[in-house]
Amino acid sequence: MTAIQDLMPGNHCFGCGPDNPLGMQIKSHWVGDESVCHYLPKPEQCAGPTQFVYGGTIASLIDCHSVCTATSNYYRNEGRETGEAPEIWCVTGKLEVSYLAPTPIDQEIELRATIAEFGKRKTVIKCRVFSAGKQTAEGDVVAVRVADSWRSS
Repeated sequence: MTAIQDLMPGNHCFGCGPDNPLGMQIKSHWVGDESVCHYLPKPEQCAGPTQFVYGGTIASLIDCHSVCTATSNYYRNEGRETGEAPEIWCVTGKLEVSYLAPTPIDQEIELRATIAEFGKRKTVIKCRVFSAGKQTAEGDVVAVRVADSWRSS
């Protein structure tokens, strides 16, 4: 199954862009009405205590997974395949993260995102973060649909 991000041409985003060899290159997939991503943190993505993931990394994971989920959802609602021309792009309008427990750095992270609100230009996504079956963070993301021209501004 091809990841949402791998269907988005010309994506150089640090978190989700397959065209950025130095980025995190997350991979998200639809599982029913939920978008799921698994990510194995790298040792350099540690917090002050080296056994936990840096909060900024968690925020980036929530941000990119959620915005890609919103983008793919626009394609789905138009009856098109993700990445099909004309391209659809979303950007982050708002990101709110709640950290519930430390996230171990030596465990795979699972993100689960659902569409809470969907409109013509705005999508609200709820994203939960799990490590070893325990929820460690959650985020609310507002993704805003933009014209493709924003990439060349």
